[in-house]
Amino acid sequence: MRRVYRLVRGLIWLVLAAAAGLSLYALSRARPQDMPWTPLDLAQPVGLFTGRKLAALTQDYPGCRAALDRAGIAYVALGPRGAGQCAHGDAVRLRPNAGAIALSPGDVAPSCPVAAALKLWEWHVVETAAQRIYGQGVRQIETLGSFNCRRMYGRSAGRFSEHATADAIDIAGFVLTDGRRVRVVGDWSGTDRDALFLRAVRDGACDLFATVLSPDYNAAHADHFHLDQAERGAMGGRICR
Repeated sequence: MRRVYRLVRGLIWLVLAAAAGLSLYALSRARPQDMPWTPLDLAQPVGLFTGRKLAALTQDYPGCRAALDRAGIAYVALGPRGAGQCAHGDAVRLRPNAGAIALSPGDVAPSCPVAAALKLWEWHVVETAAQRIYGQGVRQIETLGSFNCRRMYGRSAGRFSEHATADAIDIAGFVLTDGRRVRVVGDWSGTDRDALFLRAVRDGACDLFATVLSPDYNAAHADHFHLDQAERGAMGGRICR
């Protein structure tokens, strides 16, 4: 009797394991972006592990460029620049496709992982929020730059900023299709459409970047969003403020 019981119990566990495996397989086929082991596909909607996969590209420049290529993203790969703590070798200058949102100034060149996240942010967060709140799209994202050889908060000592390796970009505002400007410095506070839009795009950025800092963080970010792809180990800790 005990042998029969063990056999039945084993069969039950086998059936449950097979069912779980089939469910995972079906999910990985339907929503690969929600699986930690599937490769990043920039053509897919944002998933549970998209942000971590983007941050992981910091150590995989060829893989990052390949992801941009597969998604049809136009860019110019730049050569190595800088030295020591202030250097990068994976910066790209995005070239807007027809109908895409342009970055201003046009020569801003963040690291490839930041550029990849920016495109997903543009497609799935910025444009979606603008259509929902304003009934129109965004034609330009205004930036305050990316590569900048400096320590955090411009101090003379301490950790270097992610800007020192072009692994960050600062966003100052947006220009809508009809020319309306929405700027962090003047439109963050309040409950009007501009404030709602800025908070929506800030919140959406938190799913794509390792660090998102806004005016809610401190006075140093009163006029911009700081977005970066800082590496924080296997656990992939993220900061959203």
